[in-house]
Parts: sequence; structure tokens; C-alpha cells
Amino acid sequence: SSKVEDLAIKVAWALVLGSALQFAIQLPVVLPLLKRLQLGISFQLESVKEVVKNFLPVLVARGVVQISGYTDNLIATLLPTGAVSSITYAQILYTLPVSLFGMSVSAAELPAMSSLTGSTEDIAKALQKKLNDGLQQIAFYVIPSAVAFLALGDIVVGAIYQTGRFSSDDTRYVWAVLAGFAVGLLAATFGRLYSSTFYALHDTQTPFRFAVLRITLSILLSYIFALKVPLWLNIEASWGTVGIALSSGLTGWLELFLLRKALAKRIGHTGLGVALGAKLWLSTIIGSAISWGVKLLVGKQPPVIMGIAVLAPYGMAYFALTWLLGVAEIRRLTKRFERFLPAKIKRYLT
Repeated sequence: SSKVEDLAIKVAWALVLGSALQFAIQLPVVLPLLKRLQLGISFQLESVKEVVKNFLPVLVARGVVQISGYTDNLIATLLPTGAVSSITYAQILYTLPVSLFGMSVSAAELPAMSSLTGSTEDIAKALQKKLNDGLQQIAFYVIPSAVAFLALGDIVVGAIYQTGRFSSDDTRYVWAVLAGFAVGLLAATFGRLYSSTFYALHDTQTPFRFAVLRITLSILLSYIFALKVPLWLNIEASWGTVGIALSSGLTGWLELFLLRKALAKRIGHTGLGVALGAKLWLSTIIGSAISWGVKLLVGKQPPVIMGIAVLAPYGMAYFALTWLLGVAEIRRLTKRFERFLPAKIKRYLT
């Protein structure tokens, strides 16, 4: 209808305006740092040649999640009506933690990693520490996000999307797709930081090769899982969307494995650490169990009410448990808000 078309046009222009504002808001801070800025076009500068040379590899490696999402949508067009929209709904939620935590931490760490000086051994040790610190920071936020998508995805999807013609059946369908993506959420976010570490070592080709391999395998697996597996299992073809999401998650883990293995040869062993990983996973599992109890207790309520009633205890339980277990990231997080807390609570936290 014309109303829908008008709304789509308005949303598109709003996106353009938002992007322009995102650029403009940085100018007052950046321009004074540039001092004498001379605009020109020249490919003779070595720095320009290096940027042009590295553009394609970095574009593919940094945008592998978005490229993979595009190929997922293409394959979804081969499935029954509704497949593309369900993939899109799930991808919006899935890419949010990737952008908020994976890409932001990677972007913040890259300048610090690139500026390291000293002997090869000193740089390797410093990179190893910065990478491990970044992984811990990412994991603190992404692990509960992944578990929420898996265990409480119906609550998340319902609270955000279930209005108008978006029914409870649609919510459960998108939840299944989101759960498939959630399998590889931690790998996708970790992989972005590993790629940044390679960039700090002036190596853009290694992440590029692994990204191409991931995309290629993802297309192959998505085709099999989406179009063949439903036939083999004698289930509705529409459930092929879950296979597409799952293939994306599995190939994300393959990419992370290859990145980690290749980087270990240059800076040594890296990773989250068993102790911290156990604390984070234990906290999320207990938190999700509490939320499931609340979910059963509350019963059937409007989606937004369910979202508040179920997800709020999940978040509070996770933060409380990680604080009790001595997770460093929650301690740093509470310090940022200490000045807003009453004196009695401050004494308890310290």
C-alpha cells in the first residue's frame, strides 16, 4: 500500500540522516586535532598506497558478519514466504552484541595495539595481554547475551517485535532462528578482536583468507541445512531458516579457531581462561534458571510486561553472581557508578 511505501521511504531517509549526524558529531573534536588540513587526490604517498592495498582484505574480514548475513538472506529467498523476514528479524538482534561489544572493543584496542614498541618478544607479550583483556571484556557482555537468545529468546523477541500482525507463533519461529545465530555469537565477537590483533601486526591477509573460507563454507552449509536437511528429516521447509542461522554460527567458530591458531604462532597462547569462563557461564545459567522460574510464575502476560518481568531478574542475577564470584569486569563497572550510590551501598561494595 501507499502508506507502507511512504513509511519505508521515511525510515530510509531517517537512516541517512542518522548516519550524517553520526559523522557530524565527531567533527568538533576531530577538526582541531588536524590543524592544517589540505585536501587533495594523490596515489603517490606510501600511506595512500598501503590503504588502497589493504582496503579489500580489511573490508571482507571486518565485515564478514554483514557479508555472511547478506548471503543468508539470499539463500532464504529459496525458502517459503516469511523466511527472509524471520532471518532479518533475528539478524537485527544477533548483530547488536557484535556491534556493541565485539566491534567497539576491537576498534578501541586497535590503536593501542598498533602503537606498541619494543623488541619482538616485548610486543608479543603486550599484544597477548591486551588481547586477553579484550576477550574478558567482550565475554562479560556477550555470554549472557547468547544465553538470553538461546534460553529466553521468546521473551526477547516478543518484547521487541510482537505487536500488530506479529503473532506469538511468529515470535517462536524467530526465536528458533535467533537461537541458531546465538550458537556462534561469542565466536563472531571474539573473531573481530583477533582480526584487529593481526592488523596491529600489519597482517591483513590472514584474517582475509579465513573470512573468505568462512563465507564460502557458510554458503555451502546454509544451502544444505536450508534445502536438504528439512527433506531428510521430513519437516516443513520453512524450518530451513534455522539451518541457515546454525550454519552461520558453526562457521563463525571455525573462523575463530583458525585465527586463534595462527596468532598463537606469533604471540603465544591466548583465550578467555577456564576460571573466568566457568564463572561467567555459571552466572548466566543460574540467572536463566531464575528467569525461567519467574516466567512460569508470571504466566501469560503482554509481551512487554513479560520482557520486564523475566529479563530484569536475569540481568540482576547475572550482575550479582559475577560480583560475588569476583569477576574483574563487574568491579570496574560498579566503580564507574559509585558516585551515584548511597554511602552505605558504597561501603558494602568495597
